[in-house]
Order: sequence, then C-alpha cells, then structure tokens
Amino acid sequence: MDKTKGMLTVFFDEPFWVGVFELTENGRLSAAKVTFGAEPKDNEVWEFIQKHYCELKFSPAVKVKTKQTADNPKRRQRNARKELANKGIGTKSQQALKLMQEQNKTERRQLTKEQRGEEKQRQFELRQQKRREKHKGH
Repeated sequence: MDKTKGMLTVFFDEPFWVGVFELTENGRLSAAKVTFGAEPKDNEVWEFIQKHYCELKFSPAVKVKTKQTADNPKRRQRNARKELANKGIGTKSQQALKLMQEQNKTERRQLTKEQRGEEKQRQFELRQQKRREKHKGH
C-alpha cells in the first residue's frame, strides 16, 4: 500500500524563521525549505500552505526507512511532543536539501559558464567588426 506523509517543521535559524516541508512517498523523502522572516503565526503558516504549497520546489528523493507504529492516540501525542522537543530538521531531510542545493549550484555554474562564453564571443565579434571597419577605407 502506498502511503504519503507530509510534515512541516518551523524553527528559528538565526536571523530568520525557516520552515522545512518533508514529503515521504513510497519510502522516499523529499524536502523543501522556506524562509518566513519574522515569526509566523499559526494562521499565517496555514495560509502559506494553502496558497503556495504547489509552488514549492522539493529536493530529489532520498531513500528512507519508515517505521510502522500503532495508531494509539497516546502514542501519537507522545511522538508529537518528542518532535516538538527535537530542535532543527532531521538528517535525511538535511541530506535531501543538500542534494537540491548541489544540483542548483551545478546548474548555476553551467549557466554562468554559458553566459561567460557568449559574452566572450560577443566581444570577439565586436573586435573583428572594428578591425574590418578600419580596413574598409583602404
């Protein structure tokens, strides 16, 4: 059976409040990071989820083990309290965000390299044109 689990962790990462969306699907975890700025209220977070969830860019999926737990309400409450006490984001979601950051960095480097090459080619064409114009009169 396919299960999808979503979780949002909001924490203070000097100097901004940050939200990390974790999406677990079929044993694979993806994460997306959002910077809120000032401390968001519950209704602001809920509004953000409703309006901007589809715009989030999730990282590539990382394989993760999922534990099957009983659906006991006391256990769920205990797990929620434990999650609240746990500061920061999980290591798997950190790995997923790091992987996304690496991919963005390689894409940015490739784009910069192409732009640099195009600028170099344009400068070369400009120099050639000037050289040709100098010899036109003779």
